[in-house]
Amino acid sequence: MSKLISPPVRTEIPAEAPVQVPAAGPRGGIDWARVFAFPNPVNEYSARITAAFVVLLSAATLLTGFGWGLAVIAAGFWLRVLFGPRISPFGLLSVKVITPLLGKTRLVPGPPKRFAQGIGAALSTAAAVLSAAGLAPAAWTLLVVLIVAASLEAFAGFCLGCVVFGMLQRRGLIPEDVCEACNDISLRRR
Repeated sequence: MSKLISPPVRTEIPAEAPVQVPAAGPRGGIDWARVFAFPNPVNEYSARITAAFVVLLSAATLLTGFGWGLAVIAAGFWLRVLFGPRISPFGLLSVKVITPLLGKTRLVPGPPKRFAQGIGAALSTAAAVLSAAGLAPAAWTLLVVLIVAASLEAFAGFCLGCVVFGMLQRRGLIPEDVCEACNDISLRRR
């Protein structure tokens, strides 16, 4: 019995059709580490601009009392913590438009910034859940905490989440290899 071998099927893709191929992983599948990558290092000016957008949206949500704004804020934080600035509207605007116009660069380690985004995601998600459960005073209290933390980052360059990250790393709760530049001052870039 002979094997039937069919010729390979060729499909032509028009040149103008955008083709997105996921990054291949070590075994030929999707490289999930690359999909969920966060930049390292991070331009501090981009982070501060993103924080300013968070302050503006959070203040508008607080002043108007629109609970759906909490869900929008939470979604933005989750996009940034999971995918970095690649998908987040605030992240894209900061990294691709405003920071290049400023022409300023100050590179800082990425892992503490991702940790800070995670804290923002937790706070804003908790506020959205509390608001949906009819516990508006608690939701607005968490939003005020978020506004204070984002304002410190945006206007004073003080990242509260980064400070907490450093304290946890010094106590051994975050392994040193998560952020080597955080431990070795000589690895930090200016």
